[in-house]
Amino acid sequence: MGAAVAATAANGHGRGGAERLNLVPEARRPRLGAGRGAQDPRRGSRSQRASSRPPSSMASCAEPSEPSAPPPAGVPPLEDFEVLDGVEDAEGEEEEEEEEEEEDDLSELPPLEDMGQPLAEEAEQPGALAREFLAAMEPEPAPAPAPEEWLDILGNGLLRKKTLVPGPPGSSHPVKGQVVTVHLQTSLENGTRVQEEPELVFTLGDCDVIQALDLSVPLMDVGETAMVTADSKYCYGPQGSRSPYIPPHAALCLEVTLKTAVDGPDLEMLTGQERVALANRKRECGNAHYQRADFVLAANSYDLAIKAITSSAKVDMTFEEEAQLLQLKVKCLNNLAASQLKLDHYRAALRSCSLVLEHQPDNIKALFRKGKVLAQQGEYSEAIPILRAALKLEPSNKTIHAELSKLVKKHAAQRSTETALYRKMLGNPSRLPAKCPGKGAWSIPWKWLFGATAVALGGVALSVVIAARN
Repeated sequence: MGAAVAATAANGHGRGGAERLNLVPEARRPRLGAGRGAQDPRRGSRSQRASSRPPSSMASCAEPSEPSAPPPAGVPPLEDFEVLDGVEDAEGEEEEEEEEEEEDDLSELPPLEDMGQPLAEEAEQPGALAREFLAAMEPEPAPAPAPEEWLDILGNGLLRKKTLVPGPPGSSHPVKGQVVTVHLQTSLENGTRVQEEPELVFTLGDCDVIQALDLSVPLMDVGETAMVTADSKYCYGPQGSRSPYIPPHAALCLEVTLKTAVDGPDLEMLTGQERVALANRKRECGNAHYQRADFVLAANSYDLAIKAITSSAKVDMTFEEEAQLLQLKVKCLNNLAASQLKLDHYRAALRSCSLVLEHQPDNIKALFRKGKVLAQQGEYSEAIPILRAALKLEPSNKTIHAELSKLVKKHAAQRSTETALYRKMLGNPSRLPAKCPGKGAWSIPWKWLFGATAVALGGVALSVVIAARN
C-alpha cells in the first residue's frame, strides 16, 4: 500500500511536489501588489493549483493509478521519496489561508487598468443624462464680434481704409494745413500698378491731390502704412487721367505710408523764390483738376495760388521776383476765370478778367473771356467791341472769329426782336396801308399841309408881336 502511494506520487506529482518544496520559502516572502489584474508568479489560477495538489490517501485508494510508463532512454529515473502527511497538510492550510487573504484583503490592491471597465469616479452618476440634455438645449453664446479691419470713412462704402502697419507708439494724426510727405503706390482693382511716388508732398485740406488721399491721410498716424480703396468719384472720375494713365470710372487701391507731417509755411516769411515755387505748385494742382473736369477743386487751387502771391511779405524781394509773381498772378487769374465760367459763376469770372486787364489791358485771353461772359449775360452790345479788340490783337485766332460771328447774329436777332416789341408797345401797325391809286407821286399828305399852315400862322403872329413892341 505504501509502495503504491509512493509510486503514484513519484509518477504524477513528483515534479509538482519538488516545485512546491522549492516554492515554500518564496510563499512566505512579502507579496508586492502589481495591480488587481496581476497574478502571483508563484501559482496560477485555482484550477491550476487544484490540479497540481497531490491526491489524498482516500482518493488514491478508491482509484488505483495506472502503471507509469518507463522513462525515456538516457534520462535517470526519479528517486523514490515519501510524502509526509504533516507537510502536505501544512502546505494545504497555508495555501487556503493565502487564498482567503487574497479574497478578503482587496483594499491594498491598485485599481484595475487592463480590464476595460470604467473607474469608480467615471461611473455614470444619477442625473447625468438630464444635465447633458439641458446643456444641449441651452443656446450657445454668440461669438465675440471680430474687430473691424476696414474703416468706412464716409459711411457709404465707397472710401475705406485698412491699417497694414500701425504707427509707432506716441505718434499722432496730421491736421489740416500741415505739409505731409507720403510714399504712394497706386494700383487698379485688378492689381495693375499705375503709379509710385516715393516722396509725394502736399498740404492737407488744400485739395492738392485726389480726394481719396485728402480724406484718408488725416486718419493715419505718422509712420503708419495703410491700404485705401476708393471709388472713381474720389479719384479721377469719369475723365480718367493721362499722367498717370487711369481709365475712366476706375476705382483705385492706394498703399500709403505717412512719413512726415510738419506745420505749413508762414506766408509772410517766405522769400520771393519760395513764393514763386508755392504758387506754381498750387497752379499745377489746379491745372490737373481742370483737366479732370473738376472745376470746383481747380478754382480752389487757383485761389490758393493767388493768395500765396498777394499775401503781405516781411521779406524784401527783387524786381525780377516781383515780375515773376505778377506774371504768375495773371496766369492764375485767367485760369480762375475759365473755371468760374465753366461753373456759370459769371460775376466772379467777370471780376477775375477785369483784374487781369488792370495789369495787362491787351491780354487776349482776358479780353476773350470777358466778352464771352458778357455774351452769356446777354450784353451783346458790350461783348462785341471787346471781342473785336481781341481779334484785332490776334486776327488769325479762329476761336475769336467764330465767337464774334455768333454774337453779331445774336445781336441782330435781338435788335429785330426789340424793334418789333417797341412797335407793339406804341400801337403802330407792322405794315403801312396801301397807297390810293388816284394819288400821284407828288401828292403831299394833309398832315404835312396842316403842320406847315400852323407854322406859318405862328410866324405871322410872332412878327406882329415884335412889331407892336417896337
